[in-house]
Amino acid sequence: MTLLWHLATVGLAVFGAAFFLAGTLGLLRLPDFYTRAHAVSKCDTVGAGSILLALALYVAPHPEALKILVLLLLVLLSSPTACHALAHAAHHTGLEPSDLGVGGS
Repeated sequence: MTLLWHLATVGLAVFGAAFFLAGTLGLLRLPDFYTRAHAVSKCDTVGAGSILLALALYVAPHPEALKILVLLLLVLLSSPTACHALAHAAHHTGLEPSDLGVGGS
């Protein structure tokens, strides 16, 4: 593999890890279920997608790369769908969003 190939692989992996870190911070810092679910869903989808893409580039000449790309597609479809289902269920059970920071004081 060339140097550019290695740099792309490492860059995607670091990018994915940074998104996982951002999702973790969002989970810890945001005020209610809905904002936490939004942060975690988006950051985990992008983070896992980037890391899986880096893995696919790393093993590119082998057939395992195709399996990793199928897994990437599954993550890209299932993570936002699961988050939407959880938020929809929370809304139907009557869970109200937090109003912290809304309205001034």
